[in-house]
Formats: sequence, C-alpha cells, structure tokens
Amino acid sequence: MKHKVGIIGCGGIAHQKHLPALSNAADRVEIVACCDIIAERAKEVAENFGAPGCKVFEDYRELLKEDLEIVYVLTPNVAHCPIAVAAFEAGKHVMCEKPMAANVEDAQRMMDAWKKSGKLFTIGYQNRYRSDSQTLKRLCEEGELGQVYYAQAHALRRRGVPTWGVFTDKSQQGGGPLIDIGTHSLDLTLWCMDNYEPATVTGVTFEKLGHSLQPNFQGNPMGAWDPATFEVEDAAFAFVTMKDGSLITIDASWLLNHTEERCAAAYLCGTQAGAELTGVGGENNEKLYLNKVMGNKQVKIDVNTAAGGVDLFPGKKVQPYDVECKVWLDAIEGKGELVVKPEQAFVVTKILDAVYESAQSGKQVVFD
Repeated sequence: MKHKVGIIGCGGIAHQKHLPALSNAADRVEIVACCDIIAERAKEVAENFGAPGCKVFEDYRELLKEDLEIVYVLTPNVAHCPIAVAAFEAGKHVMCEKPMAANVEDAQRMMDAWKKSGKLFTIGYQNRYRSDSQTLKRLCEEGELGQVYYAQAHALRRRGVPTWGVFTDKSQQGGGPLIDIGTHSLDLTLWCMDNYEPATVTGVTFEKLGHSLQPNFQGNPMGAWDPATFEVEDAAFAFVTMKDGSLITIDASWLLNHTEERCAAAYLCGTQAGAELTGVGGENNEKLYLNKVMGNKQVKIDVNTAAGGVDLFPGKKVQPYDVECKVWLDAIEGKGELVVKPEQAFVVTKILDAVYESAQSGKQVVFD
C-alpha cells in the first residue's frame, strides 16, 4: 500500500527537488493533496503529479484534515514552524525544507511538537547524500582525519541572487544567503565533524551591493533584482567556537566581488589529515580532496567518488534528492535510520540565528 502524501507549498523547491523525487518513488507514494496560497500553483501540481482525485487547498489546516500520512513543508522559512507544528498535532510525519525555521524560537516549538507527536521529522539537507559528502563522512568516521579541530563552511556566490519567490524578503525568509545557502555548508561541516555543541558565535553581515547596484551593473545570471525591495544581507561571515575548543568559520554570499564560487562546500583540518569538499557550482564541481603526509612527503589526493554513483545506489547515477527520498521512506517503514536528524538541524538553526544576533548587536553570542 502506498504512503499518502500532502504537499504544502507548490513553488520552486517543490518542482526542483521534491516532486521529481516523489515521482521517481511512485511505486511507494502517492500525492493525494496539495496546498498553496496561490491556488493555481496547487492545481498545477495536483494535475501533473497528483494521484487521481488529488485535492487542492489554499489553507494548510484544511489539508491536514485529510487522510494522509506524510506532509511536505515546502514554504518560505517563516511558515515552517506553524505548519510543521500543526502537522505534528494532526499526527503526520513531516519532511520540512531547510532550514528548520527562520529563528531558534520557532525551531524549538517545532522540536517540542515533534517530540510529543511520536512521528518522524527530518529536514531537507540533500547535500549530505552527494557521493563526495558520503565518502568524506565515512573517512571522518574511520578516523582518517583524526580529530577535526578547524573547519571552513563555504557558501560563496559572486553574483547569485535568487530573483523568484520571496528570497529577498526578510519578513518571509528571516535573512539572505546565510540562511538560504550557508545553512547547507554549515550542516555538512557539523555533520562530518560530528560536533553539535557550539560555545560562542561572532557574526558580521554586509549590505553593500544589493541596495545600490543599478540593473545594468548587476550581472546576475538569475536576472535583475530590485534594490528597493532587497531587504536581506549580501554576505555574512561568522566565527564559531565549539565547546571542545574546535573552530568553524562560515562565509556565505549572494553578492561578493570574489572570483570563486563555492556552495555547499567545506574544508576540514584534523590532526591526521585534511579534506576539502569543493561543493556545487563553479569549475571544480563536487570534488573531494584529501591532504596528508605520506612517506615524509606532503600529498594531495583526488578522491574520485563519481565512478560508483551516489551512495546507497552503487553503479547507478541518481540525484541526491532521490537518495534523500529513499532514506526518508525507508525510515517511515522501519527499514533504516534517518540521516538528517531533527536534533542536528536544530543546532544549525541555533548557530545561524546567533550569527544574525551577533551581527545586529555587535557582540559575541555565548551559549549556556
């Protein structure tokens, strides 16, 4: 019997990622209800991806009354909390897009509702399922790097402002590149380090380019943005110390006069070796390098992870979002563990929120 799924939020991320993944898992799931504040978008998804009789709603609370098992929360960041909380109260499993929430207070409410529900909860950090990310995680678990005590989380775009949806609307997203793409890099870094105990955060944000550039000087591949409605940061940088003394630096930008593009990328430095995930985008796409000393000589090893396909699907090339979907459904069916756990995603939001707080106050944020 197929799992019955409800989709809340039928915009870009639904079409780019989750609807293709669910279509590829059509033998296991069926979309029985769709919801969006723009009714036409929900109707389009119902017609193109829904099961026969798929219902359409403009109010998520009405969708949650339906006979369905799994809810996908694919809305702007500020809506994640109320929808996820209501879904847990309605007895549904929840797949929520990244980040968990727009701020740590909302994330805590989601955690509390999840724990009361007895249902499963995960966040859409699909970059964990890339072949290079999976390989680096195994190297870390096997002790190849030793103790990782310094890491860099990179999410840099020279020009990369998303000009659709509400990405530049602070009231809907909670922030700009840090909460949008920086969240992926930070998640990968914490996951590979297996370190979720931050001690302090110092952050700085810049609003230098988004408000001032004229359209003919923007050079944005995603189209011109309106400086008058650009309400978020161009770039954000942070210095995060962990309770064990480790250090993580974060850089995230949509707009920065920097020639190298590195998104969902990380650099880890350990006592035995170092590793670099080059990330997605740019010329050096999804490469993994290991640096160490061998035979008293410094070496850099190109760890080729492409030949075997994505982990969990040996020999077959599939998208990370397909693996994400499989792992999620397997966990619901009791066939495996979640890879992205709510407790981990909560710490990502906790740190991101602290970066914004520190940037606004000019002071370091210290955790208990």
